[in-house]
Amino acid sequence: MFRFKQFEVRDEACAMKVGTDGVLLGAWVDVAGDSSILDIGTGSGLVALMLAQRNKDAVITALDIEAGAVRQAAENVSRSPWTQRIAVVEGDVRSFIPNEKFDHIVSNPPYFVDALLSPDAARATARHTSSLSFEELVLAAVSLLRVEGRLSVVLPTNAAAAFRRAAFGRLHLTRLLDVATCEGDAPKRTLMEFRLTDATPMPSCRQLTIHAEDGTYTEQYRHLTEDFYLKF
Repeated sequence: MFRFKQFEVRDEACAMKVGTDGVLLGAWVDVAGDSSILDIGTGSGLVALMLAQRNKDAVITALDIEAGAVRQAAENVSRSPWTQRIAVVEGDVRSFIPNEKFDHIVSNPPYFVDALLSPDAARATARHTSSLSFEELVLAAVSLLRVEGRLSVVLPTNAAAAFRRAAFGRLHLTRLLDVATCEGDAPKRTLMEFRLTDATPMPSCRQLTIHAEDGTYTEQYRHLTEDFYLKF
């Protein structure tokens, strides 16, 4: 079990475990002004719970195609302070039809494009784009977002350009954060926010490093995640 400052998360039934990617996404997403949020591929529900903590008014739909993840996310939500604002739903976003469109969609999506599929079917679904391609995710976002709504994702840096190509002409990049694990290393993760808009905004591009040269956490990372980690 993972204990955060305001909630706890179990992930033993989930193909994708609690990790740095999810924490980064949940802490970085700009949820100001959002009243409705969709978390695609919620897994354990970690990101949905983080966003519920950060936005006191938003109603969040936590969607996953895997029955085991849905059960685990529902259990995690049931133990949280935000049971009335998070709905855990089993379903495929490609055929998902909500009652209303969303202000914001977040996702830690599958990203392996050409890699060998895992023999574990649930893990393959969670990690490989054969289960949900970048283009399918973008098209789903375009269909499910309100005008001026946003899509935020976290991906390995070497997959970010492919995602931007999939979004080109449909969604406009507004924010980007490249994340290096250690000081002096090249970025390994990239977080991106896109907007469904006719305008062409100038994106804000920044960098963050998790660990300093001596192995301690940087002030940047502490500041970003201090509302969640018990150690900060």
